[in-house]
Amino acid sequence: MNYVLALFLPPLSILLAGRPFVAIITFLIWVPSILISGGLGHPIFILLAWVLIYQAREDRRSGI
Repeated sequence: MNYVLALFLPPLSILLAGRPFVAIITFLIWVPSILISGGLGHPIFILLAWVLIYQAREDRRSGI
């Protein structure tokens, strides 16, 4: 479900993946990027969110 959330609100899904500092930095970059470029940078943030969600899931699975 977090992967679907990443499609619409990448910073929130990063926060839910357990990376609050990265989520804040992403939000501060994501909002101006959406407003200035009209959403052209949005896929990069989706990719970032998916990678971080995957890493968090792998960390939980391995017990780190």
